[in-house]
Amino acid sequence: MKFLKLCVVFLFLNFSALAFGNWLMDNGPMKSWYIHLNQAPWTPPGWVFGVAWTTIMICFSVYLAQLFKKSITINLILLYSVQLVLNISWNYIFFNQHAVGYGLACIIALTVIVFIFLISYRKLLQYKSLLIVPYFLWLLIATSLNAYIYFYN
Repeated sequence: MKFLKLCVVFLFLNFSALAFGNWLMDNGPMKSWYIHLNQAPWTPPGWVFGVAWTTIMICFSVYLAQLFKKSITINLILLYSVQLVLNISWNYIFFNQHAVGYGLACIIALTVIVFIFLISYRKLLQYKSLLIVPYFLWLLIATSLNAYIYFYN
């Protein structure tokens, strides 16, 4: 039962963060600023982002529920909180403020945080650590997209 409650809590927190980040970007991907940028040739169509983030947040929520069920530490809470802030902030920095360089720094920091999750808790969670891999891989792709925009615009 504890696992199920934790899943619900993390689903709520993670999808709330996505919604808040989406609100902060002020429909940025549809604005002419973004549309007219020189974007990476591997930029996926817009609908892929919604599918990817939905899948990622479901997997990440289950991962976090497993992790918090086994071990709740101040470091874990801090790591999760920083991840949440960076995830939300990137939308505002990149799409709302058009600060592509700061956005790149933010998404690199977010990728490092998710990598720390992956490495630090892999022994504790064993094969369940695979649930965070989609998040990490997507962030590598997103970082490359942000970097391309930074270097080619």
